[in-house]
Amino acid sequence: METEAIVEVLGGRRVLGKSIRRTGDLARLVRDGLPAGSVTALAEKLDLANAVLSQKLGIPQRTLTRRLSQHSRLTAAESDRTVRLARVFAHAVEMIGDEEKAVEWLRTPNRALGGERPLDQLDTDLGARAVEDVLGRIAYGVYT
Repeated sequence: METEAIVEVLGGRRVLGKSIRRTGDLARLVRDGLPAGSVTALAEKLDLANAVLSQKLGIPQRTLTRRLSQHSRLTAAESDRTVRLARVFAHAVEMIGDEEKAVEWLRTPNRALGGERPLDQLDTDLGARAVEDVLGRIAYGVYT
């Protein structure tokens, strides 16, 4: 997965405040805390309300609203979960070839995930890995 694709999903230089091209740079930014605006950029890409996305990321809505209004940063753990969701979305776009179709795929129940929606699996690392496994099978033409 290209780091640049993940950075673009998070709002790019406009939101992150600097140009990020390498995985190590993104990891440092995650440790320092992403700008709260990266959640808004991700919500726009996924066509979700901030309230829904804050639930998926485990960030209380009031906390996220406060951080957005104060232009503050997420914690390292919140940043890590945000990047995980952005990474899976970027992977879906890469495999499916279109952002709108990738969003639709993430919102559609999938038999390979026990009938669950891929988006609902992204609140845990294990769920995200299962979704990425399904995307890998799509890439190689394996029936899912």
